Amino acid sequence: MGKGLFISKAVAVTCVVAAISAVATIIGLSVVYAKEKTKNEVTPPNTASPTSPTSPTSPTTPSTPKEPWQRYRLPDSLVPVWYNVTLWPRLEPNADGMYIFKGHSIVVFKCVKETDLIIIHSNKLNLTTTVPSLKKSWLEIPTQYLVVQLNSPLKAGSTYTLFTEFVGELADDLGGFYRSEYKEDGVIKVVATTQMQPTDARKAFPCFDEPAMKAVFYMTLIHPHGTVALSNAMNYGKFFSQYPVNITLDGHNLIQTRFEPTEIMSTYLLAFVVSTNTNTSCWLIRIWARRKAIEEGQGNYALEKTGPILTFFENYYKSPYPLNKSDQIALPDFSAGAMENWGLITYRETALLYNPGVSSNGDKEWVATVISHELAHMWFGNLVTTRWWNDLWLNEGFATYVSYLGANYVEPTWNMKDLIVLNEIIGVMAVDALASSHPLSSKEEDILKPEDISVLFLYFVNVSITNGLFCLQTYLEEFKYKNTVYTDLWRHLQVAVDESSIMLQHSVETIMNRWILQMGFPVVTINTKTGRITQNHFLLDPDSVVDTPSVYNYEWFVPITWIKTGGVEQQYWLLNKEATNTNMTLGANDWLVANVDMKGFYRVNYDPENWVRLLTKLSSKHQDIPVINRAQIIDDAFNLARAKLVDTTLALKTTKFLSKEVEYIPWETASRNLNYFFLMFDRSEVYGPMQAYLKKQVTPLFNYFKELTVNWTKIPEKHTDQYNQVNAISKACSTGVEGCEELTTGWFREWMNNPAKNNISANLKYAVYCSAIAAGGVDEWDFAWSMYKNTTIASEADKLMSALSCTKQPWLLNRYLEYCLDPKKIRKQDATSTIVSIARNSIGQPLAWDFVRAKWDHLFNDYGGGSISFGGLINGVTQRFSSEFEYKQLLQFKEDNAGQLGSAAPSLEQALERTKANMNWVAKNKDQVLKWFQSEASSPV
Repeated sequence: MGKGLFISKAVAVTCVVAAISAVATIIGLSVVYAKEKTKNEVTPPNTASPTSPTSPTSPTTPSTPKEPWQRYRLPDSLVPVWYNVTLWPRLEPNADGMYIFKGHSIVVFKCVKETDLIIIHSNKLNLTTTVPSLKKSWLEIPTQYLVVQLNSPLKAGSTYTLFTEFVGELADDLGGFYRSEYKEDGVIKVVATTQMQPTDARKAFPCFDEPAMKAVFYMTLIHPHGTVALSNAMNYGKFFSQYPVNITLDGHNLIQTRFEPTEIMSTYLLAFVVSTNTNTSCWLIRIWARRKAIEEGQGNYALEKTGPILTFFENYYKSPYPLNKSDQIALPDFSAGAMENWGLITYRETALLYNPGVSSNGDKEWVATVISHELAHMWFGNLVTTRWWNDLWLNEGFATYVSYLGANYVEPTWNMKDLIVLNEIIGVMAVDALASSHPLSSKEEDILKPEDISVLFLYFVNVSITNGLFCLQTYLEEFKYKNTVYTDLWRHLQVAVDESSIMLQHSVETIMNRWILQMGFPVVTINTKTGRITQNHFLLDPDSVVDTPSVYNYEWFVPITWIKTGGVEQQYWLLNKEATNTNMTLGANDWLVANVDMKGFYRVNYDPENWVRLLTKLSSKHQDIPVINRAQIIDDAFNLARAKLVDTTLALKTTKFLSKEVEYIPWETASRNLNYFFLMFDRSEVYGPMQAYLKKQVTPLFNYFKELTVNWTKIPEKHTDQYNQVNAISKACSTGVEGCEELTTGWFREWMNNPAKNNISANLKYAVYCSAIAAGGVDEWDFAWSMYKNTTIASEADKLMSALSCTKQPWLLNRYLEYCLDPKKIRKQDATSTIVSIARNSIGQPLAWDFVRAKWDHLFNDYGGGSISFGGLINGVTQRFSSEFEYKQLLQFKEDNAGQLGSAAPSLEQALERTKANMNWVAKNKDQVLKWFQSEASSPV
């Protein structure tokens, strides 16, 4: 390995331009994410070793905040052209018990403005050498920079080279270049892998770590015999016999694997892995995982679907797949669900591996949609990348939307286009209805620090752009390999609109700016007696204060669709605060439902008479209303009630037809909304009558699936029926439907008697495990824990891990909480979900909250770097908060931890807002809710 840090003249490079896309009709709104790429033709790197190294100096950090190294954005004086990076991860601990990696890198950069400073990101790296001719160099810790001050300035238009040599820790913090471990045949295996998004490439090597700073990467990995090295590009060994090569370093006999140059890309998309994993492949599509997982065929489904999904996107984008290979690897430890690294996508095992005999249809859908999401990014996000993180919504929202299209293509019987409403839209509306929400797009200057960027990842809002013909070719063609901003997309959408017969009331940009530059969304109120339509900013708590101003005064251009009794779908654009449309008036016995199939991102309220007619129709012949709108009526009514726009009993009445409903989407929507009532009242006298009512409603569903499955011996054919069968059993058991608990505990006991043979249906496993553990004691819990520790199938481990939190024994829950701080028991990636799962249990909630408060310092300092979602943790353990005492506890927690909240800060503000709203809601509604449930529970079906 060469030594030293030096700069020298190098060769210049030329950029190659590329592109993104457009849409024809916009009826909804989308929180859409896109990231762009830039391609360069480069001169091969000069790998000659530098000379004359010395150690960097560490001067006192300047006190003025005006110095360029004290700013969180890189200066615009230098731009990278290519990197040549060599890394040697040690897969065994050193004498101090630490895992480390060594490396050196060359970056060729162009000077675009004369400067005597080289400022490049570096975080948690020990830079070992430098050059004596430099004036000085130092690490600026707050802004994570290596600063090199020169004796003479770099000249604009010239190209230079910077060499660095460094050592870093291969930690288990799930960020940057990190360590993952698993046990196979009793032997601990270590994987060296990466997660660079959003700002952790700087932990692997010094780099210009901003998405617009694209470059070409030449990677070399040095690794032990018996391991394989992967990166974004193919290794030269596929085509040239001299690579990989055997080398000796520090007395170690090793392999050196060099990779072809990448496409021009952002640092956050760089990936490399050293492991003993193996793969299943079809030509240059390869699925990598633990050896046993591959041998068991767990990668076969991913391999089968990847090719068709890539083909779908090639046709959809009208642009060929940009690379010559597609590697996808399942990692035992991974903080996110998956990461779209270009050419080497990394996944949690549950997001890539599927075992037909053990995994459920939900596991299968998750694998299909996550693969589709990540492959969608190969174009929208990787080929074309957002210029800065403030437009992150553009990247992720779009990928989420089209992931359903890709999954729908490879699994056409699943009806994925309907599920996007349930899985994405409804959940997002709950967050976006808070006064502490924020606009989709922020100003670049408002998102500067790494922690600011991390917070953005909490706000993945997904809405649908529907009834539209996506025309992406020109956008991809113009911006491929480059960076873009959201206005570039609107411009291309406008071209598509102009070339079609579609008539819009305003330009695409004018319409969409109201949706992305102001937070929240409207509630549209329709008076079916007069045709009067109004819109208002919808707030879940109408008493909350919105202190974020909007130049649009919280008004939107709203595309309203509706159907009447026996009529066809109609559309109207609401362009002002209020308007009148006589086509929306009704006869005496007619009904109207608006926002057909929830194509628009808004809620709908009606005059009282139309609400009564809708409830009557649901009770008499609910199938006359489209299935998505049956769910929408429930969701809108419950949220309107919380916002004090309709009476709470009206919302509850929308669930009465469920005793006749067998479709999944309405049932699941009702369950989620009723869950709020359980959160508010499961510690009060309301709980008993509420349980009795739900038992009455779910009993017909339980009996329906018992008959459909021939006494639980068959699997329903329809995808959503398989989901609703789970609903039937879980809710029947939790409410005490006769025969349910005996069924689940019997299945579980049968498994306990013969652990080698689990006959529980894969789809029903979590419901059965949770029910049996809740009904049982320490024997059931310890058995499930043993099965969790011994399973080699990630999806099975997830079900058991979650079900273990269902126990009613406080001491077991406390023990389980302590396990969350032992990575040998609960992986760091699973700590958040496990604690939150315990908090969902009414017995576990106060235990989890006490645990988080007591252990916050440890969680924050030892589980940072991507190991834990602090925002998700705070949200999860405070969902039940609805008293003055709990509100004061939150305020005290905020005060006690003011210096170390990080990404939890906005979630804490949301928790405070939510708790105050819950307090007001409970005070206003408890008595009438109790009376309603008492009345309905005792009335005949």
